[in-house]
Amino acid sequence: MYNGTLPPNNSYQPWAEKDLSNSSNCINDGFKYPLYSTVFSIVFVVGLLTNVVAIYIFTCTLKLRNETTTYMMNLVVSDLLFVFTLPLRVFYFINGNWPFGSTLCKVSVSLFYTNMYGSILFLTCISVDRFLAIVYPFRSRALRTKRNAKIVCVAVWVLVLSGSLPTGFLLETTSPNNNKTNAAIFCFENFSSKQWKAHLSKVVIFIETVGFVIPLLLNVCCSIMVLHTLRRPRTVGRGGKLNKKKILRMIIVHLFIFCFCFIPYNVNLVFYALVRTKTLEGCFVESVVRTIYPIALCIAVSNCCFDPIVYYFTSETIQNSIKRKSQGNRSIDVKFSEALQSETTSNLQCSLRHLKAKVFHNESSV
Repeated sequence: MYNGTLPPNNSYQPWAEKDLSNSSNCINDGFKYPLYSTVFSIVFVVGLLTNVVAIYIFTCTLKLRNETTTYMMNLVVSDLLFVFTLPLRVFYFINGNWPFGSTLCKVSVSLFYTNMYGSILFLTCISVDRFLAIVYPFRSRALRTKRNAKIVCVAVWVLVLSGSLPTGFLLETTSPNNNKTNAAIFCFENFSSKQWKAHLSKVVIFIETVGFVIPLLLNVCCSIMVLHTLRRPRTVGRGGKLNKKKILRMIIVHLFIFCFCFIPYNVNLVFYALVRTKTLEGCFVESVVRTIYPIALCIAVSNCCFDPIVYYFTSETIQNSIKRKSQGNRSIDVKFSEALQSETTSNLQCSLRHLKAKVFHNESSV
């Protein structure tokens, strides 16, 4: 949940109420503004490039699409929606002013939570789908269809948007000096303690349970069950060693990205909510929580860059498509070189015949 002190060049604190004014002196998180602007800039460039490449592969290169690629496609859309808002955030954290209007501020906040928990749920769908395919390959055939995958994706979008939109639209842009025409407008900063106690603490409980704890348990349990299944000697059959290595690598990459990106932020968010609702008090506790929060948030945002790695390691279809494309390019190069060589040879032979005819013509003339 965005909150905290304002950029260092501004002294106004729209979130600061009487119950926070005493503790604001022990908060020193001004480092987060250059951190946000730097990390968000990198994530924008890398996330935009990798996800555009991914969406190109999904829409233009892949001929075979299944339920796994359906989940991945929705994950790409979730990432791109958030990535497109990052330049606005970078502008704000550099200049300390939001000139883009109240609605766009609320939409930007909403898309952050849409991406965060949409990514968690879509990655969980991929994990569950792989679990069914490996552990119950025959019994899950009727369940693992593109139609059912689309229904699940719609349900995920409804669930995520029902939590993120109300949260984002609780936020109001704030100007410290409404009488001044050139007064700075602030965004991402002004959830008050009253809002935390009345609404946001309940939202945190909901999103932490439905959007993080349950998906985390599902990812871990599915991975354990898949690993247990792979230990059986007759599980994979022909080419089993290679398949087991691929699946093991897929699980490791999937779990690492999931845990690295989402655990720090969501664990810290619980303590952050306790601090903001004054359940946890004390200068040291608040200082530690507010110091960790920007770092955890930047790590969470980086999931936009890591998701394409999951696409590659999870989907053999994508790997085969990339390999076929590279092999196709090599075969085109070979054919071109052969054609060029053949054309060169024929031209050389034609030149020799022409030269020979000319010599014989000269001899006959003499």
